[in-house]
Amino acid sequence: MSIFGRERKEKKDKRFEVIHKETVSGFSAVRILRDSRTGVQYLFMAEGYAGGLTPLLDMDGRPIR
Repeated sequence: MSIFGRERKEKKDKRFEVIHKETVSGFSAVRILRDSRTGVQYLFMAEGYAGGLTPLLDMDGRPIR
């Protein structure tokens, strides 16, 4: 089963919220997460069994909120 095969019921006190999700292909997925404490957004990309996470930055190099 893939990382995103089952989505758990989210609690209101979760730190990260998925604000955007796409399935690129059967084994690829893109998610944008927002940290509820800082407001910073992160890009998560999964390809098969590999994945990566990085903060989204504006053109001045500051985290997008």
